[in-house]
Amino acid sequence: MTRISRQGRPVSTFSLPPLARPALAVLAALAAAMPLAAPAAAETYPQRAVTIVVPFPPGGASDSTARLVSPKASEALGQPVVIDNRPGANGGTGATHVKTSPADGYTLLVGSIGVFSINPALYPALSYSPKSDFDLITVAVRTPNVLVANPAFPANSVKELVAYLKKNPDKVTFASSGVGSSDHLTAALFWQKTGTTGIHVPYKGGGPAIGDLIAGHSDVSFQNLGAVANQIKAGKLKALGVTAAARSPQFPDIPTLKEAGVDGIDVYSWQASAAPKGLPADVKTKVVDAFKAALADPAVKTKFHDLGFEVVASTPAEFAAFQAAEELRWREVVKAGNIVVQ
Repeated sequence: MTRISRQGRPVSTFSLPPLARPALAVLAALAAAMPLAAPAAAETYPQRAVTIVVPFPPGGASDSTARLVSPKASEALGQPVVIDNRPGANGGTGATHVKTSPADGYTLLVGSIGVFSINPALYPALSYSPKSDFDLITVAVRTPNVLVANPAFPANSVKELVAYLKKNPDKVTFASSGVGSSDHLTAALFWQKTGTTGIHVPYKGGGPAIGDLIAGHSDVSFQNLGAVANQIKAGKLKALGVTAAARSPQFPDIPTLKEAGVDGIDVYSWQASAAPKGLPADVKTKVVDAFKAALADPAVKTKFHDLGFEVVASTPAEFAAFQAAEELRWREVVKAGNIVVQ
């Protein structure tokens, strides 16, 4: 319609039909509410189950770590936490799956020293990068390796073993859970630090390696302390030294390798958690807090202690610095030992 202004000029005006006005009001209300929707959704994480991918079969150290942490992490998050075992490629299959998952906090990774620091040193064409493909959450737990021997083996101390190796180069067999495993690389580091050599005998897992060591088919081995604690107590294996900075509270009579005269072999097998790179800050905080709460629980700590693990619960920044130092160390060991995975 048209009206006349005070100055006498015609002015055009437009009026909504009466039925259109309520619809416009509804649209305006929806538009005003939309900017608030995204922050509200982020604040309610998690709204469904969270999956922890373990890149190894059930029953190993990474699997045990995930299963001990998950109930308390579930309580902290207020949602179920489920375990998804995706073995293959020395942990690479599961790690790659997590790398390519959405960075929304619903897919996490719990893996070993091998996944985070040894694989990058061993595989030039690794399908993931711990530094650039993941948000590192925490180093959860660690356990030292222990140098063990068949009871009939003639050396009864680290000093005697070094002397025996020098008199018998390339004759003593060192069992391991596989090429590139922490027990294999610890043996390689031991040879490098002592100027000795031995025969590496890789097995398909720690269980077969320990079994053959007890049976006398292999001579010595570096194994996770928790994996052979019962065999040491039963006298089925004799322990010569631990690769820790201090003696184990469980075995105070076993000297450290440094005490035994071999320095530079403070080696721990550790388990840690990560998420796909790019977690929103608030989601990352909730994930970190959930792991922190689980690892601080007294019952969880006791269960880890019974398995030979020490709770670490590092911050993401501490984990990042530690991972970089560990990767550099094992790159040097792999290069010096000319270690190649076939």
